[in-house]
Amino acid sequence: MSDLETDRRMAELERLLNDPEVRLDPHRVWALLAEIRLRLTVPRGVQPA
Repeated sequence: MSDLETDRRMAELERLLNDPEVRLDPHRVWALLAEIRLRLTVPRGVQPA
């Protein structure tokens, strides 16, 4: 995942959590958090299993 993709996911997560006009989707929130966590903890160039 590139920095741009990470930024997009972070923006979507922020919108889901903070925009009162957007319906909260807990499954999407957890999926975004998992993707972001994976991106931030796996070194660049390493493919997760």
